[in-house]
Amino acid sequence: MSLKGLSIRNFASKIFSTWRKELKKCAEVSRVKGIMWLFRLAFQHLLLCYQADKIYYCGFVVEFIKISENAIKSLLTRYLIVFRRRIILSLTLLWVSVLGIRAQYDVSFSHYFDMETSFNPAAVGKESVLNVDLAYAMDLAGFEHNPQTMYAAADVPFYFLKSFHGGGIQFINDKLGLFNHQRISLQYSYKLPLFGGRLGIGVQAGLITEKFDGSKLDVEDSTDPALSTAELTGNQLDVCAGLYYAHKKFYVGVSALHVNSPLVELGERNELQIDPTLYFTAGYNIKLRNPFLTIKPSVLLRTDLVAWRADVTGRLEYKHENKVMYGGVSYSPTNSVTVLLGGMFHGIMLGYSYEIYTSAINPGNGSHELFIGYQTDINLIKKGKNKHKSVRIL
Repeated sequence: MSLKGLSIRNFASKIFSTWRKELKKCAEVSRVKGIMWLFRLAFQHLLLCYQADKIYYCGFVVEFIKISENAIKSLLTRYLIVFRRRIILSLTLLWVSVLGIRAQYDVSFSHYFDMETSFNPAAVGKESVLNVDLAYAMDLAGFEHNPQTMYAAADVPFYFLKSFHGGGIQFINDKLGLFNHQRISLQYSYKLPLFGGRLGIGVQAGLITEKFDGSKLDVEDSTDPALSTAELTGNQLDVCAGLYYAHKKFYVGVSALHVNSPLVELGERNELQIDPTLYFTAGYNIKLRNPFLTIKPSVLLRTDLVAWRADVTGRLEYKHENKVMYGGVSYSPTNSVTVLLGGMFHGIMLGYSYEIYTSAINPGNGSHELFIGYQTDINLIKKGKNKHKSVRIL
């Protein structure tokens, strides 16, 4: 079976027809043996994808979930494994895109417009305040062992050697079934006045830690070398860079994450290759006749040059003195539709979003996300020196 030149849709349709036949056979054999039979079949199909030098994100896994949901809930993952010298991997690594969503290593946050430092180090210190962001995301609500992500970051501007700078730190803990991904990073941005706005040139360095708890993997044949039943841990340096330009009414940024292509070794036989990912973001503030209302469109595009994801967001914000409220909708082509609500309460910005997938997944099994932001004025920047207010809160 040759996959060269096949579109994702054509490949998925071919696999669908094969899987439907095999699913009927599973009803005639024992549950465990039937499930393992399908795992091996999926493994062969993904090997074909690899041999064709392409990764196809197919919706046929959804069909499989409907038949044997309880058996694979612990196997849900959005990790993309790149096979290297040995093709000996845990079967849990196979489920790259359970929903037919284009899978990438980094988490997709619905509140990306308030969390720009999560994907662009040049955005740190863009406001004359100490900024603290917290976020919690729960994907695939209703599924056992579903992906859950916690994020915390802080950044601050400072004035040094007659120049403006920004510094920040961030931590992310991403749990996906038997996997646990952690990253802690330090960020720096040099600020340069440009065309009435400010350009940030940023770099980021951090440590990635990957963990896989194979002791919780329930398999029929524990002697299979492709299935690790031990707890595996690996670490690797992660380097990122970016540019971020903010003007009075708009902002635009580009960045590259994982530019050093970290290769994390999990034990002696398994490897996780993290591909570089490119980001582009932009936003604009549209003032309405009502001085308290502003329309805030924004966009985020990211790609690892194999897969891509775009998020287009529109928010209507009401702001009067210290009162802020907003509502909006975000659309990700072929992926999802997200509803956003938020506001400022007692000086703390709270935001909530619910993402509904446009695939065959039930709307009730979408993704919840909670965002908390706090800002406080500081005096680290010398007075009268090109102070700039973020377009986020204009």
